Amino acid sequence: MSIQEDYTEKSNEELLQMYGSTHSLEIKQELVMRYLYVVKSIALQMRDVYISFSQMEDIVNEGVLVIMNAIEKFDAKKQVKFETYISKRIKGMIIDLARKQDWVPRSVRKSARDIEDAVTTLYNKNGTDPSPEEVAKYLGITMEKYQEILRKATLFHVLSLDMVLAEAQENSTHVQLPTSGEEKQPESCLLRQELTDVLAEGIRTLREKEQLVISLYYVEELNMRQIAQVLEISEPRVSQIHSSGIKKLKKYMQKFNQEGEKKHVSRIL
Repeated sequence: MSIQEDYTEKSNEELLQMYGSTHSLEIKQELVMRYLYVVKSIALQMRDVYISFSQMEDIVNEGVLVIMNAIEKFDAKKQVKFETYISKRIKGMIIDLARKQDWVPRSVRKSARDIEDAVTTLYNKNGTDPSPEEVAKYLGITMEKYQEILRKATLFHVLSLDMVLAEAQENSTHVQLPTSGEEKQPESCLLRQELTDVLAEGIRTLREKEQLVISLYYVEELNMRQIAQVLEISEPRVSQIHSSGIKKLKKYMQKFNQEGEKKHVSRIL
């Protein structure tokens, strides 16, 4: 029986442990092949984010490099699944590429603001959330154009929130006191827990429908069409609710970031 055949009998977790002690190139290659589906899945899910400046094949290649680097740094003792570990890193890689490319045109941002202003105006006038058809009619655009703007705006808001969360994590590391060895790990866990708690608090400030849509989208991992079927509303309406919730969360987390910066300054002084 060949060495490669031996590997096929091992679980992913066993191979990760083996690589930690042997740093075998063959094991690393086997792990990359096993987790390649994660890269392809995320590349497909986030295609609209990079389609204007990159090809899916290039993103997959970059994702493979992310996996290879993650294999070197992964610590199984932290009780985090490797798939979860690399998923966050791959998404982060795509977000970084999008941020460098400034992928959202000013016209899209302006159109998104126009929709938000129209929703606010119609809500104040009628006392209820306007339908997508009412918003499109108010702006003098087709439903197809309205859906396209919402789709791009939703991606923009998601990326914006991800960037704000990354900034919050960075600020948190600035706040912690210098430590070494094992003492550093509990502090990092506490800081991550603080960030999680703040985000949870922000979600609780949202309206009920916004909480539900965000839960279905991020926790249950349903797409916009599936959420529309569950809530028995139109897909554009789901996008509208989602964008509204993400925008509020972004503002909430920015406030947390500002407080974190003040703490950092106070420590320096």
